Amino acid sequence: MATSKSKSSNKKSFSKETYMTWFESMLMMRRFEEKAGQLYGQQKIKGFCHLYIGQEACAAGAVSALKEGDKYITAYRDHAHPIALGTDPNKIMAELFGKETGVSKGKGGSMHMFDKEHHFYGGHGIVGGQIPLGAGIGFAEKYKGTDNLCITYMGDGAVRQGAFHEALNMAMHYKIPVIFVIENNGYAMGTSVKRTSNVTELYTLGESYDMPSKAVDAMNVEEVHNAVEEAAKRARKGDGPSLLEFRTYRYKGHSMSDPAKYRTKEELEEYKAKDPIEQVRATILEKKHATEEELDEMDKKIKDRVKEAVDFAEKSDWPSVDEVYKDVYAQEDYPFVVD
Repeated sequence: MATSKSKSSNKKSFSKETYMTWFESMLMMRRFEEKAGQLYGQQKIKGFCHLYIGQEACAAGAVSALKEGDKYITAYRDHAHPIALGTDPNKIMAELFGKETGVSKGKGGSMHMFDKEHHFYGGHGIVGGQIPLGAGIGFAEKYKGTDNLCITYMGDGAVRQGAFHEALNMAMHYKIPVIFVIENNGYAMGTSVKRTSNVTELYTLGESYDMPSKAVDAMNVEEVHNAVEEAAKRARKGDGPSLLEFRTYRYKGHSMSDPAKYRTKEELEEYKAKDPIEQVRATILEKKHATEEELDEMDKKIKDRVKEAVDFAEKSDWPSVDEVYKDVYAQEDYPFVVD
């Protein structure tokens, strides 16, 4: 994969099933996050809460391009990734409520989702902390001799962390099967990229390590799929990592406590005009894969499904006090002994 900016042409054709899957998956992310925002305002969800609204194509396009067995890790804007992977929305909502039925047993909350069954390894609250972990997960797959990889997401602010550069250097040196993804939504908390970095074309940071790097229009799920698919082929061949800069946008503030007054209304509307879900909706209608009525019915079913998740979370029990002592350490049976 040559180092370059993303091109807008979609050379690959996608099936009706793929478009419908993308639409359903992204719409579930959107409706789930909208409801989470409402519940946070009602103080049913507490602590920190970072919504993914506007960035849905970043997760949906990657999942469709990868295969069973590939691993996923991300930062703290992490509700949507497990939804895309098939985690039960009931468990994700219960985790936001801090209930024992949550995907992390109510101990992780919004920022620390984890679902081993679906190969989702967090959900990490430390900025950039997940980047070397993703490289390590990829190294484990290489060590075990599988053809699996780890896709490692981070925000644009995390690329100023030393761990980012250390992980890229080691991953390239050892040809680790990892795809580094910068979800560049333009702002690290409330500060724009151009105010915090001399390098604003973030994908070029990979060039320091001779790593194939690319900018991707991540408001377009087809572009995301194509870029991830290309990077995955490279990783599975044993050629090592790639760096993808997903150029996306969050419609809400950095977190629920952020009024996002640092950006203009015009900027927000400009991105909403390129909404990833509406792009897929338009393609589905144009290709006659479904009617407006059928898509509206799907939306209604998704809203009902989200309501069901809320009801599940409301009725679930709080964790017992002794749970605080559990899951602190892990006991493993290692296949070798070191003398």
